[in-house]
Amino acid sequence: MSDARTILAKLRDGDTVTEAELFWFAEGLATGEVTDAQAGAFAMAVCARGLGKPARVMLTNAMRETGEVLTWQLDGPVIDKHSTGGVGDCASLLLAPALAACGAFVPMISGRGLGHTGGTLDKLEAIPGYRTQVSIEDLQEIVADIGCAIVGASADIAPADKRLYAIRDVTGTVESIDLITASILSKKLAAGLEALVLDVKVGSGAFMTSPRDALALAQSLVETAQGAGCMTTALITDMSQPLVPSAGNALEVIEVMEVLTSGDLASPLARLTQALGGEVLALGGLAADAADGEGRIAEALTSGEAADVFGEMVAALGGPHDFIDRWRDRLPAARVMIDVIPGETGFVGQIDTRALGEAVVRLGGGRLRQDDRIDLAVGLSDIARIGERVDPSRPLARIHAASEEAARAVAAGIRGAFALSDIAPSEPPLIHERIG
Repeated sequence: MSDARTILAKLRDGDTVTEAELFWFAEGLATGEVTDAQAGAFAMAVCARGLGKPARVMLTNAMRETGEVLTWQLDGPVIDKHSTGGVGDCASLLLAPALAACGAFVPMISGRGLGHTGGTLDKLEAIPGYRTQVSIEDLQEIVADIGCAIVGASADIAPADKRLYAIRDVTGTVESIDLITASILSKKLAAGLEALVLDVKVGSGAFMTSPRDALALAQSLVETAQGAGCMTTALITDMSQPLVPSAGNALEVIEVMEVLTSGDLASPLARLTQALGGEVLALGGLAADAADGEGRIAEALTSGEAADVFGEMVAALGGPHDFIDRWRDRLPAARVMIDVIPGETGFVGQIDTRALGEAVVRLGGGRLRQDDRIDLAVGLSDIARIGERVDPSRPLARIHAASEEAARAVAAGIRGAFALSDIAPSEPPLIHERIG
């Protein structure tokens, strides 16, 4: 018979905890038998002492099993992607329909933005009528019918994680790789996945700013997911600048729609989508290898099949039935637009990408607390990229704001986020490393 005090003492002293003990503790988190004080002590002990690989897998499985685990009877693999988050990172919106167009089934359970990073659900809610919260039965029906659905986690998915995440947020233990790993994967694996690709961001706009930390997280996620029975690879990708030249909810949907409706594969967004899609199609058995999978994703994007799937998903989740044809008219727009002119002429050498994300939050386009309301129309567009020449005729970025006062309040911070150089530097690589 397990009890919280015994488990906490073991973790404190660095002793090995058993699978039964971790399952008991996770269930106690979900039911309330474990108190907030005990949950905080657990998070702090894991953060300070670590769990080790076997216990990390056990904790992930334990947290997953506290809620409903989806099962599927489909004629194709159930696969997904997860990103650790950044600025201008809207690849999920492009990847899910592209994978579905290739014959995969994608129950993409996503989250909201917090801090300087944007959230997939917030971006989709810029589409009028789009419902991000649906029942598990509706999720399964939409995925079976259309091939993909991007929605939020229901209360029945990994409830232990919801409780522990809130505790971590107020106890200074958010950065624990063990707890990050269990949090991400308990929700993802509850979707009944056969294969998963991870996009681990590194750079000034990522939570993991150093290559060493990003590598450690990627390895932990891959090892744990595979230990839990899900074929997984990870790409460590660049977040030293926004993925797309926009940051903000409706503005990032525009970037996605531009790729979906034009078939232009030259952008970093399209290239990353192909790379991530190639990996997970190969893992799911729908491609001979990652290169073959990339080609299949490219075909889905250029043929318009991915756009058709996206339109069907939007309609099934309450959005406009004509969104693919009328998306420019359907998305909200800010009342005020102001260009940020550089103080000098030069080439963009470095970008404090986190500062750009924080500017979007100050404009009202993000949240500092989970219950903050956001303005879906505001943000930044036309963001200059590293190596690009800027001058009075080529601004650093364009601010989309609710008022001139709000725009001017963030302009200096945005200007200060760009370091200019007399010589054009090389643009950083989009993909730094592959793990798995």
